[in-house]
Amino acid sequence: MTTPAPPLVVKVGGSLFDRVAPLLGILREVGRPVLIVPGGGKFADLVRRLAVSDTSAHWMAIAGMEQFGWYIASHGIPAVASPVLPAEATVLLPYCALRKADPLPHSWNVTSDTIAAWVADELSTDLILLKSVDGIHHRRRLLSRVEDPSLTADEVDPAFIGFVFEHDIVVRVVNGRHDDRVRGVLRDEAVTGTLIDPRF
Repeated sequence: MTTPAPPLVVKVGGSLFDRVAPLLGILREVGRPVLIVPGGGKFADLVRRLAVSDTSAHWMAIAGMEQFGWYIASHGIPAVASPVLPAEATVLLPYCALRKADPLPHSWNVTSDTIAAWVADELSTDLILLKSVDGIHHRRRLLSRVEDPSLTADEVDPAFIGFVFEHDIVVRVVNGRHDDRVRGVLRDEAVTGTLIDPRF
């Protein structure tokens, strides 16, 4: 008898708004329990264009994540208001959870990437970032793994890599527009993307 795969936190980037239905289909097909953290996407992009304080922008952008979360939930996915280990594909509505804990700086250096890492740390799970890029690049070269905690990269927010190393979170950054890669990473297979494993 095989041991069930442990739960994961999966951040679905806002750029994958048009890919929600097929991604949820893959999650159901693979059957691994995942807690989805929604990105901010077009909702957070609107906040960026407004002249508001950092604190106001922080909470408005997280409210934007929550809107994307409700959109994901509208496809028949259960929604939860606090980080919990999932029994099936479940989506986190992050606003209430973060208002209660308020664990992160109020700055554009912290976006849904680092929020997803905080959720993974709270639950002691690995993290998958699904984005519309193949992984993290350095000098135009795709990195198969990140080993430098001080690395800055356009593909993730400025606080993300340092937070991941500080909290020993294993992360895989994968292109969510490739179904085979999404299936593979959910099954712990080697796929094109970037691995961050601070334990090595």
